[in-house]
Amino acid sequence: MIVKSAPGTQCPREDNPKTYITETEAVEVPDTAYYHRLVDDGSLVPAKLSKKTGGDQ
Repeated sequence: MIVKSAPGTQCPREDNPKTYITETEAVEVPDTAYYHRLVDDGSLVPAKLSKKTGGDQ
């Protein structure tokens, strides 16, 4: 699952709560209930990895 945070927000990662997912960079995260809840409540939005990070656009 590839996500980034909604504009103006930061979301803690499930595996390291002191590391945040930001709105500036899409990241790949595990397909877990934790991340699905954040997507459902609007804190995270589905995204595509940029070519810079090696993913497809």
